[in-house]
Amino acid sequence: MKKLVGWTVIGYVLYALAMSCYIWIVVDTALPSHLVGTKADPHTFLSVQEVMLVEEYSKIRNFLYFLALPFDWIVFFLLLLLGGARAIERWAENVTKYKWLQSGIYVFWLTLIMTIVSFPLSYLRFTLSRSYNITVQTFENWMRDHVVSFWEETLLMWLVVAVLYVLIRQFKKMWWAISWVLFIPFVFFLMYIQPVVIDPLYNDFTELQDKELEEKILGLAAIAEIPANRVYQVNMSEKTNSINAYVTGVGANSRIVLWDTLLTTLDEDEILFIMAHEMGHFVLNHIVVGITGYIAFSFFAFYFIHWSATRIIRRWGTTFRITNLGQLASMPLLLALLSFVLFLASPLTNAVSRYQEHTADQYAIELTGEVDPAIGAFQQITKSSLSEVNPPLLVKFLRYTHPPMVDRISYLENFLEEEKQAGE
Repeated sequence: MKKLVGWTVIGYVLYALAMSCYIWIVVDTALPSHLVGTKADPHTFLSVQEVMLVEEYSKIRNFLYFLALPFDWIVFFLLLLLGGARAIERWAENVTKYKWLQSGIYVFWLTLIMTIVSFPLSYLRFTLSRSYNITVQTFENWMRDHVVSFWEETLLMWLVVAVLYVLIRQFKKMWWAISWVLFIPFVFFLMYIQPVVIDPLYNDFTELQDKELEEKILGLAAIAEIPANRVYQVNMSEKTNSINAYVTGVGANSRIVLWDTLLTTLDEDEILFIMAHEMGHFVLNHIVVGITGYIAFSFFAFYFIHWSATRIIRRWGTTFRITNLGQLASMPLLLALLSFVLFLASPLTNAVSRYQEHTADQYAIELTGEVDPAIGAFQQITKSSLSEVNPPLLVKFLRYTHPPMVDRISYLENFLEEEKQAGE
């Protein structure tokens, strides 16, 4: 056991050194020569100091991402190996005989442990963002969000775990299939309550104050045949200098939301392009495709977790102090497997997302008939968030759900050039 713990720590240190070498020495994020001097070149719309800040901030942020990537797996593994998972289960059993209360106790302590051990990295990311003036949120407000998130995650996870372990105990071979069937309406339920219950826990939402702008946005929605009658703004300026907009919810609770930072940073034409982009996701059925793909993927994920967990317990159950999957002590194992399968799928899901974002850009150009505002909007997003224009390939595959700005802006610039040639 001591050897396993020792090799785990050594392996993590070697991994961190390898990632550090990759980010600071190996990768070359310079633009291709044919893009130097174009509108995709950050030197054309950022100052020399801003370009340096983007490079510094991106490298540190990417390194912290890779540091955090295997962190949960290691903590879950150590909890199983050192007997922490079983100890929490025994404590819950001593407190109450009711299984559903035992689930709540176990979820609370496991969530608390994960929150505490991950806090240093979370705080480091927060201070990094503040030092580069991305985040303007106070420490007190940041901690408030953490506390709210802790209780939100704990309560939702309690509900899921209580039901899940009833199914595991009652249907040992088919629990994964039944869980998947129940998972489908649960996803839609979360999407339905997200805008009206969960999001307001963190930020204040109001109807868009600029009624003239709202009318123009709703005019675009009407052209796109989107059933929308209001637009919302959220007070993100209390927390960040970044800019964003999104569409959230399903059914009667669907909303078009703009960050107030976007309203004060972009011109009206740029805002309308961003809104047209978000409408493109709706018109092109990206939400439906995303949900369908997510549900289909979850079927295989549930089976993979069942198959893997059963074999791991059969092989190493004694070492982990777990005799069967129905024990609450198996929860770290299930969560580790879930995290791992999501990681394995991330290059594919990110690639699909990047494709959808690109087609939404194309749709926005068709809807607004404007390209220059799109380029201006992307340049401002890069500036406000210190976004890396041309990220390393591995970072792009694992992190980027949107095309890098070099791809988005160069596409728009080529589109403009083709238009000019067509006009001639």
